[in-house]
Amino acid sequence: MEGTIYSLIPALLMLVLVLATRKVLLSLGAGVLIGAFMLHDFSISQTAGEIWLVFRNIFYADGALNTGNLYLLIFLLLLGIVTAFLTASGGSRAFGEWAIRKIKTRKGAQLMPAVLGVIIFIDDYFNSLAVGQIARPLTDRHQISRAKLAYFIDSTSAPITVISPISSWGAYIIGTLGSILAANEITDYGPLQAFVAMIPLNMYAFAALLLVFLTALLKVDIGLMKTHENRAMENGELTDPERGEIAGDLEQSFAANESGRIYHLIIPILLLIAGTVAFMIGTGMDNTDGPADVLDVFANTDVNLSLFWGGLIAALGAAILYSVQDSSKTKIGKVFLEGIKAMLPAIYILVLAWMIGSIIDSLATGEYLANLVQQTSLNSAFLPFLIFIVAGFMALATGTSWGTFGIMLPIAAEIAALTDGQLVLPAMAAVLAGSVFGDHCSPISDTSILSSTGAGSNHIDHVLTQLPYAFIAATASVIGYLILGITGQTWIALLLTLVLIMITAILIHKANGKSSQHK
Repeated sequence: MEGTIYSLIPALLMLVLVLATRKVLLSLGAGVLIGAFMLHDFSISQTAGEIWLVFRNIFYADGALNTGNLYLLIFLLLLGIVTAFLTASGGSRAFGEWAIRKIKTRKGAQLMPAVLGVIIFIDDYFNSLAVGQIARPLTDRHQISRAKLAYFIDSTSAPITVISPISSWGAYIIGTLGSILAANEITDYGPLQAFVAMIPLNMYAFAALLLVFLTALLKVDIGLMKTHENRAMENGELTDPERGEIAGDLEQSFAANESGRIYHLIIPILLLIAGTVAFMIGTGMDNTDGPADVLDVFANTDVNLSLFWGGLIAALGAAILYSVQDSSKTKIGKVFLEGIKAMLPAIYILVLAWMIGSIIDSLATGEYLANLVQQTSLNSAFLPFLIFIVAGFMALATGTSWGTFGIMLPIAAEIAALTDGQLVLPAMAAVLAGSVFGDHCSPISDTSILSSTGAGSNHIDHVLTQLPYAFIAATASVIGYLILGITGQTWIALLLTLVLIMITAILIHKANGKSSQHK
């Protein structure tokens, strides 16, 4: 069944179950089980062995600890501890009270995470978690649903990092482009020049970013997002009371310290940012031979190790600040435990997402979809459009943008080089755009999981509320790629994409205004 249409079954089953039950652990577990059965012709003993193997490989593989995964999981626990101290110290409450005095409108509170998401462009993991920690006290005070905060975080993190050359994503893509250009004997431009030229060709990234800001400014609430927002404004319930939030409600676990000040939140966050960035630069320089420029550093940085050290520094700083606070307070041991407990649901989801991702990889789902592109004979003008669609579905099914980059970028470049050399960069840009689109729709995307975690949102609530926005941005992008293929005019295609987003947002805004008047 590997590399055939049947390899799509586990991913499709998981997606159907997610939509039908909204139980993410059940859905992921079913996908893992069915995929393992398919790999071993429904042998129970071999299936059990396969499930154990993919679980073990998360922590221990090829005779050594899988340090990258371990560092990320420990970082999540450290982030939970930091969050617990921010709450217990009263820092989150103090920041929320200060922010309400300074930012007096819901519109302003929604713009804050959107702006922060664009500013923090170094890494999508770091972006997802840091923006959530900073913005959540403010958005909570303005009764903005956690699902909307998760949307703001997720729909700025990957789109901004995929078009920024000075980011972990940009560095990875530039490194990949070097071998692709050499393989296709393209010498007109180098990897960095190619990446920069591809920035305006990434229609989805710009469409998604613009839609985030329009949603904040115009109250573009669609479908389930409208339900969450109405509940938050009318009843003060920031999450679905039937499912709760992914990171737990720490304010119900212990009382916030009355002596809390804004610096009890600001200092740990600054330690997290400074520590992570410093170690990203340090590990990047250590892993680079000879003189290194900024791109080399970010191409070779160890993101997960840097997150671990940044999280450890922030957790220690938060604990020290809490220990010297006056007045009665919760015991430090309980704060630690509650912080760890709050992150366990996110870790369960991430581990299962990694497991099903490994099984989908063994089933060669990505290779099957890639072969479809190679075997399809279409007018070259439709190539960017087709590649965008296939890359989007591949990222949706596999839950990984980077994995889709690795498979689809060489294929897109080869097909374009053989059909129309002018379409090499548009075709590769369509891979990047489609990968981010699929990532935004996938319940097993690690970036989406971490965005839910950072926002304190139920993960399935986040996925389902983000879907309409992702499809709006994707629809506009599809039209943009069709215009690009037909005319060859980059800026006309991008401008049309953005105009379509603006028109759609304005129409939804007006429709929401009319429905409010009828109530």
